[in-house]
Amino acid sequence: MTTETLFSMAARLAADFRASVLNRPHRPGRDYAASVEAFSEDLPKQGTDMEDVLALLAEKADPGLHLMVGPRFFGWVIGGSHPVGVAADFLTSAWGQNAGNHTASPSAAAVETVAARWLLDVLSLPPGCSVGFVTGATVANFTCLAAARSQVLRNAGWDADARGLFGAPPITVLIGDDAHTTVFSALQFLGLGHDRVVRIATDDQGRIDNVAFAGSIAEVNGPAIVILQAGQINTGAFDDFASLIPLAKSKNAWVHLDGAFGLWAQASPKTRHLAVGLDQADSWATDGHKWLQTPYDSGYAIVRDETAHRRAMTIAASYLPLASNDERDPSHYVPELSRRARGFPTWAMMKHLGRDGITGLVDNACDAAVLLAERLAAEPGIAVVNEVVLNQIVLRFGSDLPPEQGDQLTKNTILRLQQEGSMFAGGASWRGRQVMRLSVINYQTTTDVAADVAETIVEAYRAVRFGHASV
Repeated sequence: MTTETLFSMAARLAADFRASVLNRPHRPGRDYAASVEAFSEDLPKQGTDMEDVLALLAEKADPGLHLMVGPRFFGWVIGGSHPVGVAADFLTSAWGQNAGNHTASPSAAAVETVAARWLLDVLSLPPGCSVGFVTGATVANFTCLAAARSQVLRNAGWDADARGLFGAPPITVLIGDDAHTTVFSALQFLGLGHDRVVRIATDDQGRIDNVAFAGSIAEVNGPAIVILQAGQINTGAFDDFASLIPLAKSKNAWVHLDGAFGLWAQASPKTRHLAVGLDQADSWATDGHKWLQTPYDSGYAIVRDETAHRRAMTIAASYLPLASNDERDPSHYVPELSRRARGFPTWAMMKHLGRDGITGLVDNACDAAVLLAERLAAEPGIAVVNEVVLNQIVLRFGSDLPPEQGDQLTKNTILRLQQEGSMFAGGASWRGRQVMRLSVINYQTTTDVAADVAETIVEAYRAVRFGHASV
């Protein structure tokens, strides 16, 4: 089999999978244990033909694949891996570029330079910021907070990059009680501790309480990092940046913003009001594989102070070429030296969509979320728990029942929907009660799809509560 035939076969298998999206259930057809069994065998002594390997991979993997690219997938904040981004990612793999520096792969480095400018433009962030292309918001938060750790200690006369943290002045980290768990993980990885933080009280939407923050920041003396949030993972709520960032700056704190999906509110005039003051932060973390619909993995670590960013990340060795002032080495802004050329799919998606298309992605998802929430709230016994300001919906079933009964009804309704497979949503605990989360972010989820999904959810709820689908 030739390389051309093999690659054509892979493209056909991929296209066949995408063509089946509307006819597949929104759940895996096989669980983890069965999937391990399907793949398990001793490592063969002899190799297998390329065509047979590819056919076997597709055959064995298919039953255990979740329909995350489907228009009725709402389980987590996951974009639809748009075909343009997937095709560009296929080329990225075929080209086999190590995007560590501008000499090794000039095109990979150049496309990151251009895509970074486009990102800053569409997100309305300062044009002088540096951008690291990373695996996702988890590593983006890590990268930004590494720069923050380095800079606040440097301001206190300590070079953490050279001397480490032993003997360093303590850093006070202020973070909201409802921050995403991956931010706490980043603090852990950086030696700042996931529990050695000042947790600030939040309101019923997960926003930092301004009064509580003012009291905590007033007590800060010495190096400090403040972590704010654009898009709480359950409710979609935004912290009050216009009030909180000036308070943080009054104590010379570095302000980092976790905006895995919420930062994209900046791309639309309809949602930009949620993020007023956001551009005054020092660093921002966001994903491409959410609202931009790039394939996994794709995230961006954005830092106002490029020098601080590079100082925290640069890997130097005598065998590596140096970059001049007008050249950009991608590895200077991320933790890896050997790395995938992630800029290609980002560039392709932004070139394909243009500014208006990106705005449309945000607006369409938010419109679908509002319609979905309104239809569901009209059903007696279903409560929309959050203010639907963006794309996130928090639902509770049996809102007219005692709390424990409502918890069980909510869990049972989620289970029924997952077993039916016509859509997918997951559960969570919010303010001590069981809820269903809906994340509306796939580029294919129109208001028509949302209206249909609302009927599906109502029917499942009625069937679980009353034993039939209509009353």
